[in-house]
Amino acid sequence: MVGAVTWVAVTWLQGSVPVVGDRVQRAQLRVESIRTGLTIGAAVTAAFALLLAFRRQQLAERTQQATEYDAGEKRVTELYVKAADQLGADKAPVRLAGLYALERLAQDNPAHRQSIVEVICAYLRMPYTPPDGESAPEPCDQPPAGGPALAAPTAATADSDKPAADPREERQVRLAAQRILARHLRPTTPEGKPHPSYWGPKVVLDLTEAVLIDLDFAGCHLHNAIFIRTHFTGTTRFGEATFSGTTRFGEAAFSGGAWFGEAAFSGGAWFAKAAFGGVAGFGEATFGGDAGFDEATFGGDAWFDEAAFSGDAGFDEAAFSGDAGFDEATFGGDAWFDKAAFSGVAGFDEATFGGVAGFDEATFGDGARFGKATFSGDARFGKATFSGTTRFGGATLAGARYDGPEQPSAE
Repeated sequence: MVGAVTWVAVTWLQGSVPVVGDRVQRAQLRVESIRTGLTIGAAVTAAFALLLAFRRQQLAERTQQATEYDAGEKRVTELYVKAADQLGADKAPVRLAGLYALERLAQDNPAHRQSIVEVICAYLRMPYTPPDGESAPEPCDQPPAGGPALAAPTAATADSDKPAADPREERQVRLAAQRILARHLRPTTPEGKPHPSYWGPKVVLDLTEAVLIDLDFAGCHLHNAIFIRTHFTGTTRFGEATFSGTTRFGEAAFSGGAWFGEAAFSGGAWFAKAAFGGVAGFGEATFGGDAGFDEATFGGDAWFDEAAFSGDAGFDEAAFSGDAGFDEATFGGDAWFDKAAFSGVAGFDEATFGGVAGFDEATFGDGARFGKATFSGDARFGKATFSGTTRFGGATLAGARYDGPEQPSAE
């Protein structure tokens, strides 16, 4: 190709030599045209050589980058596997070291954060029975009073004088795993500044059937979080947490207090058949999508004061053993409490129902308050049962005064 370019250049320059002048001048011009053509050919040759060198440099750099990437990925994989192996160790300190190694690995390698979170969640999903009480186990082969039975000695341990493992060790490992997740799911610091250790808004937690102890996710951001059939022991805190996507707490069990005050659910929030053993606090919580508490059981008081439901809110067949507070709550869509059972006082003072308010066959065992409540849609209380004092003072239905459903007269 270089020869062709040189030939074309020489031919063109030879053809451009003027015919005027004597023979010597024309000869000199032809020689100069040949030199110019050869110079053009040399320049093209140099250009091609420079291009080839540039491409070779690019290839070398890409090869170096690929080599460095492969080495980095190999190192990450080795550290990942080693840390995961540590999680299966018999000794609690080794498991703790594995957790913190995974945490550091995720902090330094954003592309691996989701997979590392999944490993930590998988560890928390492993079967576990929390020890009863905080007392140390007996220094013999008898289980602590009221606690889980200790494993029988094996051939490897029967002849040793090592004491039985402290049942609180695994508890500490799990608490550490929970703290690691919480630490990296908080987008801001207590001062309101961006948190340097935040792992991003798209990290997904799947803690299905996990056993969580005194969980503190207050202020965390949770995306498409799954807590189906999760067992929450102790006090659970989700206050001011932000839930994006769909949040699932179906059949979850809260043995102690559950605090969701000022939590924000941007998508659907499903608590169907969830069991709250202590106080359930949802005061000032906001539900951007539909919220489902159908067949949920509340063993203590349930507080939804000033909660805001933008979509439909379902409490069908929910059971409230203590007081239920929905004072100043806002229901933007339909609110369904069909067959709900209120054993304590049911408070809906100044609540706003934007759609249908369904209380068909609901049972109010210790009075109901709907003072100054606003019903913009239908208010349905078919076959509802009221015991105790029932108040609808100042309530309005479609802009008109509403004194509550008609009750059958006593015979």
